[in-house]
Amino acid sequence: MHITVYLGASCGTDPHLAQAVRELGAWIGAAGHTLVYGGSKTGLMGLLAQSALAQGGSVIGVEPECFMAQDLQHDGLTQLIVTRSMAERKSRMIQLGDAFIAFPGGTGTLEEITEVMSQVSLGQLSAPCILYDLDGYYRHLKALLDHMIASGLSSPERQQGIHFARSLSEIQALLS
Repeated sequence: MHITVYLGASCGTDPHLAQAVRELGAWIGAAGHTLVYGGSKTGLMGLLAQSALAQGGSVIGVEPECFMAQDLQHDGLTQLIVTRSMAERKSRMIQLGDAFIAFPGGTGTLEEITEVMSQVSLGQLSAPCILYDLDGYYRHLKALLDHMIASGLSSPERQQGIHFARSLSEIQALLS
């Protein structure tokens, strides 16, 4: 399975993030899955890729040209795909994925996973969409989605493929 993971290129301030992202990457690699991610060597992105590679996993990075000029790409990947733009990167990462995980991240992570959420809710993408709600990181987004349903602007059927997982074991169960 190709698992597309969206996450930040910084490490954040919570040391638990680094530990959890290493565990996620190690599981992806050890389980024989292929990691698809943004291609960076920095921050949580770099830790995720290194952990998957250390377990013998395949890692595909999708890096836009604008970041290549800044030398942010991870040079030890199984494959590095260079795109012309962020929009092309997002599209390519969706094309490559069989399942999608949003690890805690910033606005880029949010923008990328909401595209997946939208496609899942419209029936244009039939793949698990998982928000890794580590330490309640995505609880407010879950509350917003619930509010959309309560307000009649969405429905449980539309959000059926969108999942919130609080642990790696919950992610594993969703993908088994």
